Amino acid sequence: MENEVLEFDIGLGSGADDEDDDDADAVDIDIDDDLPSTHPLHLTTSQNSAPTSTSAPRIYLPEGDLSDLEPYEGMEFESEEAAKAFYNSYARRVGFSTRVSSSRRSRRDGAIIQRQFVCAKEGFRNLNEKRTKDREIKRPRVITRVGCKASLSVKMQDSGKWVVSSFVKEHNHELVPPDQVHCLRSHRQISGPAKTLIDTLQAAGMGPRRIMSALIKEYGGISKVGFTEVDCRNYMRNNRQRSMEGDIQLLLDYLRQMHSENPDFFYALQEDDGQFTGNVLWADPRARANYSYFGDTVTFDTTYRSNRYRLPFAPFTGVNHHGQPVLFGCAFILNETEASFVWLFQTWLTAMSGHHPLSITTDHDAVIRLAIMQVFPETRHRFCKWHIFKKCQEKLSHVLLKHPTFEAEFHKCVNLTELIEEFESCWLSLVDRYELRDHEWLQTIYSDRRQWVPVYLRDAFFAEMSITQRSDSMNSYFDGYVNASTNLNHFFKLYEKAIESRNEKEVKADYDTMNTNPVLRTPSPMEKQASGLYTRKLFVRFQEELVGTLTFMASKAEDDGESITYQVSKFGEDHKAYHVKFNVLEMKATCSCQMFEFSGLLCRHVLTVFRVTNVLTLPSRYILKRWTRNAKSNVILEERPTDIYTGYLESHTVRYNTLRHEAFKFVEEGSKSLDTYNVAMGVLQEATSRVALAKKNEGRASNVDGRNNGDSARSGIRANYTSGDHLGISDQPLSEEDMDKKIQELRDELDYTNRKCEVYRANLLSVLKDIEDHKLQLSIKVQSLKISMKDSI
Repeated sequence: MENEVLEFDIGLGSGADDEDDDDADAVDIDIDDDLPSTHPLHLTTSQNSAPTSTSAPRIYLPEGDLSDLEPYEGMEFESEEAAKAFYNSYARRVGFSTRVSSSRRSRRDGAIIQRQFVCAKEGFRNLNEKRTKDREIKRPRVITRVGCKASLSVKMQDSGKWVVSSFVKEHNHELVPPDQVHCLRSHRQISGPAKTLIDTLQAAGMGPRRIMSALIKEYGGISKVGFTEVDCRNYMRNNRQRSMEGDIQLLLDYLRQMHSENPDFFYALQEDDGQFTGNVLWADPRARANYSYFGDTVTFDTTYRSNRYRLPFAPFTGVNHHGQPVLFGCAFILNETEASFVWLFQTWLTAMSGHHPLSITTDHDAVIRLAIMQVFPETRHRFCKWHIFKKCQEKLSHVLLKHPTFEAEFHKCVNLTELIEEFESCWLSLVDRYELRDHEWLQTIYSDRRQWVPVYLRDAFFAEMSITQRSDSMNSYFDGYVNASTNLNHFFKLYEKAIESRNEKEVKADYDTMNTNPVLRTPSPMEKQASGLYTRKLFVRFQEELVGTLTFMASKAEDDGESITYQVSKFGEDHKAYHVKFNVLEMKATCSCQMFEFSGLLCRHVLTVFRVTNVLTLPSRYILKRWTRNAKSNVILEERPTDIYTGYLESHTVRYNTLRHEAFKFVEEGSKSLDTYNVAMGVLQEATSRVALAKKNEGRASNVDGRNNGDSARSGIRANYTSGDHLGISDQPLSEEDMDKKIQELRDELDYTNRKCEVYRANLLSVLKDIEDHKLQLSIKVQSLKISMKDSI
C-alpha cells in the first residue's frame, strides 16, 4: 500500500442536478458517448458502510445455468473497459444495474491499477451529505440503495492484462425480469442507428413521444429499443443546445440591427447570473402601436414549433377592427419554466407600456397559468378550447375508435350548452355513458372547466364573433410561412414575409371599407347608422343579427320599476327563450346570452327589444371604437351623435320610451277599481288639455316651475327696462302682454343660436371625420405604392 493511493469514483449520474438520488437509474440525464463513464472524486472515507441489522439478510442468486457467463477469480481481460463491459453484459442477463465504485492508482505514474464494479444498489444513501442538508429538496427521489454486496474487482498485471481478483455473486434484493432490464440505467444506451433515426425524425419536427413510438415499432417492442423516452428527450435536448450555439448569434445580431435602425424596436434577453438563458422577446413599433388600439384581448400561443430545434416560438397576437389576427410581439423560449414565463410576461408588459389586457388565451398549461396569476392577476385567463379539442383526439383515441359519435357529442356538450347547470348535467351524462368518469385527463380538464368551457366565459371580452366557431386569431399568425424544418438563419426572412402579408390584408380591408358601400337589407335607421360606423366585416356580422330580429318576438316578463325584463324567443320556440333586461332611462340592455360582453356586438335578442320599444339607433355605449373604421384614429367620433338627425332620434326615443313606461304603470294602477279609474280619467283629460296648450305655445312653460321661471324672467326684464339700462328702451313700464312677447322673442333667439351651434358642431365633426378618412386613404395609397414598387423590382 506504500506506493498506492485509495480513490473512489462516482458515476456522472450523481451530479449536482440529482442530489437526492440514490441510484443513477433514477437520473433523467443523458450522457454523451464521447464522455468518460466515470467522474473521479478523491474522498478520504467510504460512503458504503451498512447499518447494523439484527436479522439475517435474504440472498438472491441468478437463476439458471450461467456458468459460461459468470465471472470467476483469475478470469483475464485485455483492458479495464473490457472487464467493465463484460460485467455489465452479465448484469443485463441476470437483471441488475452496475456502476463503478472505487479504484486504486499508482503513486509512480497515477495510472489506475485496480477497479471495483458493483451492483447499483450497493451501499446506502448518505443523508448527511453537505450538498443536500443545507438546502431544500424540491423533488425528493425514492431510495434505491439497499446495501447490496454483489461486486466484481479487477487488478492490472505486469503484463498489462486485467485479472478478476474477487467476485461476489449474491444480491440482497430481487432481480429485474428480462422485459424490464431496459429500464436499468447501465443498460439504457442509445445505439448509433437509433441516434441516426432520432436525428432524422427530430429534423422533421417530431417530438420525443412520437419518435419513441416510431422506434418501438421499428425495433419490435420497448424492451428491444434499449432506452426510455426520458433518454430520447435528453438526447434531443443536448442535440438542440449544441446545434443552436451558432444560430443564436444570428438571432441576436438581427435584433440588434433592427433596434439600431429604429430605437422603438424593443427586444430583451433573459439572463441568469450574467449568462444568456436562451429566452428572447421582441416587439417592433407596429406591434406596439397595434396593442394600443386592440390590446383588450391577447392570445399567447406556445404550441407552435417553428424550427428544427423544437424551440418554442411564441407569438403574442390579437384581433384588429376587421377581425384579422394582429401581432403584439414574439418570443423564443428555450427554458419553459415558471420563472421564464414570469420574466417573459413582465418584459412584454413593459414593452406594451404597462397596460394589462382584459383577457388572455393560452394553451392548457399549468406552468403558464402560474406565471399569468403572478403577472396578470386581474386579467381573465382562458385556455384555448381548440387546443383541448385537438388533445382530446390524442388522449381519447381509443374511445374515438370504439365510439365514432363520441367526438360530436363532446363538442356539443362544450359548445351548445346555454347554462352552467345544463353543461354540468350534460358532462356527467357523457362520461357515465362512455364509462370515462375515472379518466385522468378528462378529470383534469373538467377541474379546469371554468377556464375553457364557453358557458363560464361569456361575461368576459374575447373579441370573438361566435362562441362555437374558431376565431382567426386562434390560428397561428405565421401559418404557411414557417414550419418545423425552418432554421433560425431563414426564420426572420419568412417572419418578415408573414408580417408583410398580414399588413397587406389589413390595407385591403381598409380600402374595401372606405371605398365601397354595403347593401342595406332593412329600412332601419340603425342599420344605416351601423354601416357608417363599423368596418365592412363587422357590419356584415351586425347586419346578420339585425336581420335575425325579424324572426324573433319579445314579451314583457317582469317590471321592477327601474328595468323591464323581456322574454325573447324565436317564433314557435318559446321553450328556448332568452331574457333581456332593459333600463329605458339609461338606455342600457343586457341579455342572458352575453354576446355583447363576449364579442362587443349586440345580439339579436337585445336588438329585438330595441325594435319593439322603438329604439331607432344604436346607443353610443354599444358602439366599441375597436370595431369601427376609425379604430386607429385619435379623434373620438362615436361618443356623440354624428349628425343632428341621429341626435334627434336618440332624444326622441328616450322621451317616447320614458313616457310609455310611466303610462303603462299609470294605466295598471288606474284600472284596479272604479274610483281609481275615474280619478285616472280626470287626470288624463286635464293632461291632454295641458299637452295641447304646451304644443300650441311651444317654448312657454307648461308647469308650475315653468311659470315661476317665466315670472322671474318678466320681473328681471321689467326692472331692466324701467331702469333705462337697456339700449333703445324708454323708462316707460311695459305691460304684462309686452313682457310675454319679449320673453318669447329672447327664447326664440336662444333656440336659434343653439341650433346654429349644433350645426357648427356637426359640421366640425364631419370635417374631422373627413380628415381622418383622407389620412386613411393616403395611408392605403402609400402601402399600395410600396407593394407595386416591390413587385416591379
